[in-house]
Amino acid sequence: MDSKLNIVPFVSVDHMMRLVNTIGVERFLTDLAAYIEEDFRRWELFDKTPRVASHSMDGVIELMPTSDGQLYGFKYVNGHPKNTRDGRQTVTAFGVLADVGNGYPTLLTEMTILTALRTAAMSAVAAKYLAPEGADTMAVIGNGAQSEFQALAFKAILNIRRLRLYDIDPSASRRCARNLAGLGFDVTICATAQQAVEGAHIVTTATADKQTATILSDNMVGAGVHINAVGGDCPGKTELHRGILLRSDIFVEFPEQTRVEGEIQQLAADHPVTELWQVIAGKVAGRTGERQITLFDSVGFAIEDFSALRYVRDQLKATGLYQELDLLADPDEPRDLFGMLLRAASSGKLAALSA
Repeated sequence: MDSKLNIVPFVSVDHMMRLVNTIGVERFLTDLAAYIEEDFRRWELFDKTPRVASHSMDGVIELMPTSDGQLYGFKYVNGHPKNTRDGRQTVTAFGVLADVGNGYPTLLTEMTILTALRTAAMSAVAAKYLAPEGADTMAVIGNGAQSEFQALAFKAILNIRRLRLYDIDPSASRRCARNLAGLGFDVTICATAQQAVEGAHIVTTATADKQTATILSDNMVGAGVHINAVGGDCPGKTELHRGILLRSDIFVEFPEQTRVEGEIQQLAADHPVTELWQVIAGKVAGRTGERQITLFDSVGFAIEDFSALRYVRDQLKATGLYQELDLLADPDEPRDLFGMLLRAASSGKLAALSA
């Protein structure tokens, strides 16, 4: 990558797609999961704050910042469930990585695709510590943009081979099955959520509507199941019956954020939960028994995006899949920013730009 101070590597959507396909989706997910685990083991080094959210009737726009003292990263992300009606994505994002020592950004990248990948990788990392031993069947309820990524992450990291799909829109399940054809899955499209969870060791819920919903009712969840609750990720948006929460051992990313946005917004503020980083770091136990119901109340946290940004940055030198973005003003004399404007005018650069 170019060492000029004003140049920032930029990974476009096209470059991100080429990067993922060059590396391979499953290897990308596996490698990204390793970066996430590495950062979760050093969780205590990071600045941590709930994401800064601006909510509206239509959705939410959020900033997700963190730093490990050496690098600073943030993600801009939206969540607008109604967007699909207009042919737009429900979630879009971009991210920045910067050098704490001088404040200069070192990476600017699309994160719509990358967020889907890191969300799936995070789900599989949690399940690695929480799912029942020998799990090979997963129900995926809500077969939108996240579903294929979830399936591939669980296959790559936990060897999940049997999928049971359900969506209120049957065409979404058919699309998911079609996209996963030939990738090593035994796929069953189910007529109801109840049918989907039958025989499943892991249940992933990933619906999009911004509402308090009951995607899983209490009687649908039996002993020994691991629930990967992905869809409840903002105030007033949940997927699980409260009774399930009361029967489960609940694992979260950052409690201060999850109690506002996650499934546990349904519970008392002092309801006990376990921070997942403590499990990954070996400080506390994850799954402790065959009949235990474990629940990963996933809302997404900035450290996961930081891991994803680090991973992408580390792939650029070998692949060259980025472009140089002239993002930072870099005058020859750092104190002479106005002089930089004058020199540009005298050289005809401004005239050429305005022509």
